[in-house]
Amino acid sequence: MRAQRRLAIVGVGLMGGSLAAALREAGFAERIVGVDADPAALEEARSRGLIDEARGLEAAVGDADIVVLATPLGTLPDLLACVARGAAPEAIITDMGSAKGPLAAIGRDLGLARYVPGHPMAGSECSGPASARADLFAGRSVILTPTEITAEDAVDSVRAMWAAAHARVVLADPTTHDRLVAYTSHLPHLLAFACAELLAAEESPVVLAPFVGSGLKDFLRIAGSDPLMWRDVCAANATFLGPALAAFAEHLARLSDQLARGDFEGLMGHFTNARAFRADLMREIANGEH
Repeated sequence: MRAQRRLAIVGVGLMGGSLAAALREAGFAERIVGVDADPAALEEARSRGLIDEARGLEAAVGDADIVVLATPLGTLPDLLACVARGAAPEAIITDMGSAKGPLAAIGRDLGLARYVPGHPMAGSECSGPASARADLFAGRSVILTPTEITAEDAVDSVRAMWAAAHARVVLADPTTHDRLVAYTSHLPHLLAFACAELLAAEESPVVLAPFVGSGLKDFLRIAGSDPLMWRDVCAANATFLGPALAAFAEHLARLSDQLARGDFEGLMGHFTNARAFRADLMREIANGEH
């Protein structure tokens, strides 16, 4: 694999820092330049060897071969437009945002043939470059959503970048991506936040703690995620997240009705169907990770 001359990563937190670590380990880039609004994050990333140097945005993207936007979703529309103005004409721009429709539309409107929208299906409730790790994307899917104007060689380069990080690249159109992640990623996070709020209204942590098992701890893990980030996700994908929440509420209402009527065999039918689907889904995930 030919090393890219220079990689610029805008946002050196968990996601950007982990990509930098993976690409450094793979020898993908000759030089990795970091950009971040937080000077402490840049110094942490540099001291950990995630980046070679820190620069301002204009200087970093001006001579980059690939620019990766790894900042929070809410910042990406303005940032994409800014980077598009400052990047070299042949530079490739990609991002890690978890909603693709709005960004793909901006890319089309700006005529960005070398912009490849992307979304790695990986992450953590942790944040910052101190949490970055080279194996974060290993075996995980990265969804690329090129538009009708995206150049094929740009897609190939971004695909090669993620392959160097040992991720599995999947292509999808932006609408399909946003509809599916509303159910597989965004909805579960909202349910975890809602469950935590419900518990808070019921009792104090001191009272609840002795009654909490591993199931609840696993479920509530993602409720430790950044509220600002999830506000932006909801805003960006409201078109599909709203119907997903409504469908879940209808399903809960059916379960509640069966419980009230004492239809425990009916409930068991739901549990059986859910267990079978989970087994199928986990099997497909495991097959894809090989």
